[in-house]
Amino acid sequence: MSLPSHEEHHDLGATFMELNDAEAVRHYGDFAAEYQSLKTAAAVLDFSFRSRLVLIGADRIQFLHSQCTNDIKRLGAGQGCYTAITNNKGRMQGDANVFVLADEILLDSEPGQTGAMTKRFEQFIVSDDVEIVDAAPHYGLLTVQGPKSADVILSLGLETELPTEQFGSVKCAVPVIGELYVASNPRLSSAGFDLFIPVASMGVLIDKLVTATRRVGGGLAGWEAFDIARIDAGIPRFGEDMTEANLAPEAGIESRAISYNKGCYIGQEVLNRLRTFAEVSRKLCRLKVSADPATPPEPGTKLLKDGKEAGTLTSVTGIPGGSVVALGYVRKQWLGSPQVFQLPDVGTAESTGGPD
Repeated sequence: MSLPSHEEHHDLGATFMELNDAEAVRHYGDFAAEYQSLKTAAAVLDFSFRSRLVLIGADRIQFLHSQCTNDIKRLGAGQGCYTAITNNKGRMQGDANVFVLADEILLDSEPGQTGAMTKRFEQFIVSDDVEIVDAAPHYGLLTVQGPKSADVILSLGLETELPTEQFGSVKCAVPVIGELYVASNPRLSSAGFDLFIPVASMGVLIDKLVTATRRVGGGLAGWEAFDIARIDAGIPRFGEDMTEANLAPEAGIESRAISYNKGCYIGQEVLNRLRTFAEVSRKLCRLKVSADPATPPEPGTKLLKDGKEAGTLTSVTGIPGGSVVALGYVRKQWLGSPQVFQLPDVGTAESTGGPD
């Protein structure tokens, strides 16, 4: 599936790639500079490759509440949250950013999740007044990330104030472009805003955002720079750092994705029992790796402690400037304090804490 603004990105010098069969921009020629924009200023990224589902109908809030790990009932229009979606054994089936709008709920999730998530939801719709709609063909997603992202969004001349609460959203109008939704969603370790916009207006908005980000010392960025920043920030990604093999609390998302006070949902019994009577056998951690940035270890590389297997790397990247960082699962006996692990034929990896 091609990006709706493929030609605009091509003209801006983009090199393309695929993420779960969806087209994404890899970079615009200098991923190291794009990474610096994300870290120090602001960068605009086209995230239209991500899945976007809309739930409509009178029972949409109650239904989604019963399907995911976070508390949807507490949210009013203009609010949102991050959530996991688990099976009846508490294992991950997906994750999503949830935005509660006036007449619908918007779910933003990893590319390639549209079919699986729709199938999952539809098997539990019995007499509920809920309909699931694929919004991706109609609404694109641009995101501005970085410490100066608010300055970029304000330069568009919005007819409303920016949302201040994380996952808060507002519907507003932009001159020449028309109506769009702006949501506060820092996807890295800094500020950030998502813009959900009709596909027909994508090209005009990209031009405006590029001009605005360059004005604050930033610019465009592709997936390569974003993924480096994501791993460096210790943020897990579904399909890479957490899969159906993982219990949700293992993945370092417990504090922001799981409510232990809400009503029934699929997987609740297992997750509550783990919290009350047991603990997970491993958790995701961020690690500093002593390796050549030109040849970092591959995901799947085993961590060893005193000759015994202690964990596994899931995401690895070289940071522009020289260091290597990774995410990986560490067994519980080596959690709680920094540890140094051996990576056979590579070097060492030091745990620096988890995403939570």
